[in-house]
Amino acid sequence: MPGSGQDSERADGESFYRDLPAFSRFAEFTEASHYRPAPDDWIAVVADIESSTEAIAAGHYKRVNMIGAGVIVAVLNACPETTLPYVFGGDGATLLIPPRLERQVVEALRRTRRFSAEAFGLRLRIGTVPLAELKRRGAEVRVARYQLSPGNDLAMFAGHGVELAERLVKDPDDDRFRLPPSEDDEAPDLDGLSCRWEPLESVRGTMLTALVRGTASGPEENALFAEVSARIESILAADANPSPATKESMRLKFPPSGTWLETLANRSKRGLLGALYKVIFESVIFLVFDRFGLSAGGFDARRYIEELRVNTDFRKFDDMLRMVLDCSEAEAAEIEAYLEAQRAEGRLAYGLHRSERALMTCVVFSLSESRHVHFIDGADGGYALAARQLKTQIQDSAA
Repeated sequence: MPGSGQDSERADGESFYRDLPAFSRFAEFTEASHYRPAPDDWIAVVADIESSTEAIAAGHYKRVNMIGAGVIVAVLNACPETTLPYVFGGDGATLLIPPRLERQVVEALRRTRRFSAEAFGLRLRIGTVPLAELKRRGAEVRVARYQLSPGNDLAMFAGHGVELAERLVKDPDDDRFRLPPSEDDEAPDLDGLSCRWEPLESVRGTMLTALVRGTASGPEENALFAEVSARIESILAADANPSPATKESMRLKFPPSGTWLETLANRSKRGLLGALYKVIFESVIFLVFDRFGLSAGGFDARRYIEELRVNTDFRKFDDMLRMVLDCSEAEAAEIEAYLEAQRAEGRLAYGLHRSERALMTCVVFSLSESRHVHFIDGADGGYALAARQLKTQIQDSAA
C-alpha cells in the first residue's frame, strides 16, 4: 500500500512537502503565503495518455481514469518512505520527486506504461523534467498543501512550472524529456487502486467539469483566481453541496461494475484469480458491514463513507483551476456566462463539459488509519474534453 513516510524521511530536503504548513479552506488556494518553492534539484514527473479523446470516444473513459490514478499509485508504492506532492488530471498525473528517487520512479513508470498498453490498450506517455531546467526557462514550481482531513492532502502547484513541464514532455518535436521504451516486463505495484463505486449520478441536474486558466501572472493572476472562485461559489446555491460524492449520489452494487478493471490493476501480487477473489471478497464484506453497521480491525464502513465524501479532489489547482461540480442547469449556464464574459475581456481561457454523472477512482493508503483519497472526473471524459475546449480558446487567443 502507498506509504506516508511520516517517520522515515531524510532530512536533506526530501521532507519538503511533508513539512509544508497546510491550509484547510479551499478558497485559500490563491493566497501566496501558502506556497513554497520546490527544491531546485527536484524533478517533475509527467504522465498522460496519448490520444485520450479517441479512447474516451470509444467508451474507455473509466480505463483512462484508472491509468491516470494508477500512475500516482505506482510512484507512491515505489517510494513508501517519502511524502510526494501529486495532482490527478483525469487522463494523467503530475508528481514532484527528489533526485534520489528518480531511478525507482522511472522503473515504476515504465512498468505502468507497459501495463497500460497490454491490459487496457492505452498508450501512456511519460517524462521527467528537472526543476532547474524549468527555472532556466523562466518558470518555477511553488507548492502548497491543502488538507482535506487529517492525514489526507492534495498538492497545489503555482508558478507555471508544472504547466511548462507538461508542454515539454508532450512536445512532438523534442523527445529529450520523454522516457524511452524499456524491456522490463514486470507488472507495476498498483496495490491500493480501487474503483468499486458506481458512477456518481447528479443530484442537482448536471455534473459540470470546469478548467480555468488565467492570462496574467503573479499578483494579478492570484487576484483573478480569487475572483473566479468567489464568483462560482456565489452562483452555487448556498444550501446545496456541489461535491459529486454525496449520500444521495454514491451507489454500490454487487459485483461492482469496475471489478474487472480493478482485478487487472491488482494482479501483480496475487495473480489474476487471487486479485479477482480479493475484489469480490472485500466487496461482499463492505456491503455487509455497511448494511448492518459493523466494524472490525479498525475498519468501520459507515465512518469510511463519511470520510470518503470529505477526501475527494473535486476542486484543485495546478496552474489552473480544476473543478467537477454537481449543480443545477441554471447554475451551470450562469457559470458559463460569467467565464465567457471574462474570456471576452482577455482575462482567462476556460473549458467546460457537462454530464449526468461523475466517476470516482479511489486510492486507499490505510483504512485503519483513515488515509484514503478519491479522484473525481466528469463522466464521458470530463477533464479531457474540457481541456480540448480550453486548448482551442488558447490557440484562438494566440492567433
